Amino acid sequence: MTQTTSSLPQLPPAPRYRTLRRFVANRLATIGAAIIALLVLLALAAPLLAHYDPVFDQDYGNILAGPSAAHWLGTDDLGRDIYTRMLFGSRISLQAALISVGLAFSLGVPIGIISGFYRGAVDAVVMRVVDALQAFPSLILALALAAALGGGFYNAMVAVGIGFTASFVRLARGQAMTIRNLDYVMAARAIGAGNLRIMWRYVLPNALAPLVIQATFAMGTAIIAEAGLSYLGLGARPEDPSWGSMLHIAQGYLNTNPTLAMWPGVAIFLVVLGFNLLGDGIREVFDPRLAR
Repeated sequence: MTQTTSSLPQLPPAPRYRTLRRFVANRLATIGAAIIALLVLLALAAPLLAHYDPVFDQDYGNILAGPSAAHWLGTDDLGRDIYTRMLFGSRISLQAALISVGLAFSLGVPIGIISGFYRGAVDAVVMRVVDALQAFPSLILALALAAALGGGFYNAMVAVGIGFTASFVRLARGQAMTIRNLDYVMAARAIGAGNLRIMWRYVLPNALAPLVIQATFAMGTAIIAEAGLSYLGLGARPEDPSWGSMLHIAQGYLNTNPTLAMWPGVAIFLVVLGFNLLGDGIREVFDPRLAR
């Protein structure tokens, strides 16, 4: 008698599918991923979805107008379409997150791993620099560095990235200090593997999970920092469709046209919330203590 398909032993799902199922089971993390996916989609498709040029198309007959068929979210103080500027503002926010966090990650992770792996004088020097950077509030440090670099969007993002670097150095250092003493690293050293190979092949891959989680949370903070610097005139140019610049313009019309501030404010809130929810979901996936 042949055995039915239902009575056959079932293979356990592959690890990557278990990880994906655990992530999808977290509804808040799924919502966060959807928000970030929507941000990326809007940023990529902004030229196709926009009705006007975000800078040069100015309707002087409809200054500070409310929502209409021609301007879905109204217009600003120069008659520029807010819907169009919101779309292109998503590009600036996404660039801000990628540039600043990418810079902090690419600088902080190698320095932290080298510091934690070798210890000694190298570690002492690195940690004193990190302590000095972390003695300042991140926004104050970004303001000082952006002013020293001369302002502008890319200089501001470099300043924010430098401010984030210290946290990545400290986290990567802690991971390297733990991993360097594990059995598989000792075994690799016993068979003749060099320090660079050990750091690249064993330390870095096993330290990536908490670093990716940190990077996800930092992206939300980077968007807030960019908006703050643009609001203060040290980030994007005033005419650029940055959400922070839009808030700076809106502050003069809060009593007469509060929707000018509402749209960029809501966008910043949702995107930062999305990155935080996504970071929580990734942390739950990679941390076995949180697995259910």
